[in-house]
Amino acid sequence: MNSELTAASGTCFKFTVKSAEQAARVIRERLGENARVLSVRNSGGGGIFGLFSSPKLEVIAQLVAPKPAPAPAIEPEIAAARLAPRHFGRAIEPREPKSLTDLLRRSGFSEKLLLRLFESPAWLSLNEMPLHRALIETGRHLCELRGGRFERSLLTRAAFLGTPGVGRTTALCKWLAAEVFRRARSGHVVTAEFDRPNSAGPLPVFCEAIGVPLAHYPASTRPTTPAGFVYFDLPGLSLRNPSDNAALASFLEHEQIEQRVLVLNAAYESGALRAAYSAGRDLGATHVVFTHVDEVAQWGRLWDYLLEGELEPLFLATGPSLTGDCEEDALDAIVRRTLPAAEPEAEVNSEDAFLSTLHTAA
Repeated sequence: MNSELTAASGTCFKFTVKSAEQAARVIRERLGENARVLSVRNSGGGGIFGLFSSPKLEVIAQLVAPKPAPAPAIEPEIAAARLAPRHFGRAIEPREPKSLTDLLRRSGFSEKLLLRLFESPAWLSLNEMPLHRALIETGRHLCELRGGRFERSLLTRAAFLGTPGVGRTTALCKWLAAEVFRRARSGHVVTAEFDRPNSAGPLPVFCEAIGVPLAHYPASTRPTTPAGFVYFDLPGLSLRNPSDNAALASFLEHEQIEQRVLVLNAAYESGALRAAYSAGRDLGATHVVFTHVDEVAQWGRLWDYLLEGELEPLFLATGPSLTGDCEEDALDAIVRRTLPAAEPEAEVNSEDAFLSTLHTAA
């Protein structure tokens, strides 16, 4: 039942809700159409996985004076008939207007990230823009939030970590190809097994093809050339029991390997992805690589890891090739995939392009 409140224009109200969607519904039911959101803040929630939790939202909304409707120049029925788009002589029903929040949620933005946007001083101005412009400016704003958080530097002695089946060795091959062909660096690779077998897969043949020496531990774990590299292909880490990773942790500490690249399968469901991320952090991971990104319909689910995560993004693997399908600027790639980056003259079509992308992904 609609229990709309009656109050003078300018009156403010405070609500506590569980999500942005519920906030919109409560404001619409209690305050009607003539209301605007002034602020949204986190009022609790969180816990040990606060990074990915869904906190409660404290919403402050204000009643505003309704805008007078302009007098129609022609009969509404005639105007609708003239303005309705047509396809092969058949009128197409006009699409319902969508809000910025709706589009961001459809692209995979979590409630945590939406909350951060709501709390940003830029949120009110973003909602006052035309939708196509708001989407573009949201992408720019997210890049500003990220800023220069990580000082990207070359890897020198880095171990590639990850659970079995995430594409850890393939990710190492992609990085080796970029090092050798794009950055003209040289070095060698060390494989190790410890108490668990570690299938080298295509690594031996690939290293031979690109001219990178491959050794089995025990072997030299230091660069043999100035400004060279040493990369380590290690057994998969275990999620079931942290003690299963004791040998892996001992090797990393004994060899003083400070750069540790965690490889995650972006197509995994959220719970498995968080568990693997946590296990990597327990092993001292410093960087992160997302594989199988081409299999993910909503790249927006990676925003939390890029903006809030403690690991520096190394690259996104967007295909199975050993020498390509690699996006080293992860943030830019996510922006391009989840938000339109239209030129000024093409901005008018950016919303349609964005919705088309979402429809194709679905």
